[in-house]
Amino acid sequence: MEQGFDKEKMISHWIESSDNDYYTMIDLYKTKHNNWALFMGHLVIEKLLKALYIRKVGAFPPLIHDLRRICEKAEIVLDDPMQVNLDSISRFNINARYDDYKQSFYKLCTDDFTSDWIEKINECRLWIKERL
Repeated sequence: MEQGFDKEKMISHWIESSDNDYYTMIDLYKTKHNNWALFMGHLVIEKLLKALYIRKVGAFPPLIHDLRRICEKAEIVLDDPMQVNLDSISRFNINARYDDYKQSFYKLCTDDFTSDWIEKINECRLWIKERL
């Protein structure tokens, strides 16, 4: 355990921050800011995985955004559908953030596409919370 590291406090911090981002994601979706809603969805999952990383490893989580890599580093076992979902959600972080991807991502984020992915993000969110 790292010195000055309060494991439970850090876990609570990541969970609370994720929950706040979840409600922001929903608000963004309701106001038709679909690409930013999915970007926030990535943060929702990343923060929960970092909480789970702390729970399992007992150390500060890695400074990475790739969701599957966080799982690998924490030895979190994923089935194939979960791996595919996490890989797709990880791309929302890159696509919403960098100019060369933004326009094509914006066009991809129809209401149906975004609704489907918000549902998958929520499923991932609940799956992670069960393990916390």
